Parts: sequence; C-alpha cells; structure tokens
Amino acid sequence: MEKKSVKSSESSVSDIFSLLVETSEKEKRKRREELLLPLGIKEFFVNGSITIDKRTCKGVECKLCIKACPTNALFWRATGEVGITEELCIYCGACVLNCIVDDCIKIVRRRENGETERFSTPRAFTLLENAINAKKRHERIKAIFPTAEEYLKLYKPQMA
Repeated sequence: MEKKSVKSSESSVSDIFSLLVETSEKEKRKRREELLLPLGIKEFFVNGSITIDKRTCKGVECKLCIKACPTNALFWRATGEVGITEELCIYCGACVLNCIVDDCIKIVRRRENGETERFSTPRAFTLLENAINAKKRHERIKAIFPTAEEYLKLYKPQMA
C-alpha cells in the first residue's frame, strides 16, 4: 500500500513541475510577442539559441554584429563584451553573416516542421539558405509542372 502512495505523489510532483515549466514557457512566448510586435517582424522559427564565444570575439574592434541585428538583440555590456537579449533574437543569422571571425557566433534554430539548423560561419549560413531556397524553387516548379510528360504535352513544339 505504501508503494502506491509513493507513485501517486511522484506523479503529482512531476505534473506540478511540468505545469510550472509550461507556464513559464507561455510567459516567455507572451513577452517575446509583446517585444517583437512593435518591430513588425515575423518569426519563422519555433525556438533556438544563440551563443557568442567571448574568447574569439573582437568586441569593440568590430561592432558589425550589433549593427546588423534587426531587432537590437545584441548590445554592448559595460565590460566591453557583446551581450544577447534572448527574447529579442529571432535567429535570422544576420550577425553570423556580418561577423569577421568564423565560429564566434553560433546559432541553433528549429523550424515549425521540426527541422533543426545549426551554423556558425557565413559560408555555412549561405549554403543552408541556398539549400532551403532550392527546395522551395523545386516545390514551386513541381506544383506548376507535376511531370515531364505534362510539360511536354503543353509546351512541345508542334511538328508539322
């Protein structure tokens, strides 16, 4: 009998913990929406993370990532380091594209369909975006011309 009461109390504790986590995530999402609404920026990613390697960052010498950020999520700290406001970051990759040091800024982001993308160099970001755009172009072409046979039926020069 004692084992059953322990299990029920453990499940209620885990339920309470999951409710607290869920509530805090909802509050974060709400705050994020409130901060981004005046900027008129559309979010394409469910969540993500951004990190800056303080050992390789040029900081005050560079300033390019801070200038490139469309939401002002990157800022100067009093210590001369670049700080991040996670609630404002939309994981767009503008900071990575403008950073003069490879692997200084690392972004991991997840799309609505569950795909996770990671990049930390301008080259990796460009290749990722090119692959995404190529996939979209392919899908558009497929929607217009589903098969090669149908394309030939429509556009094959008339042989007389």
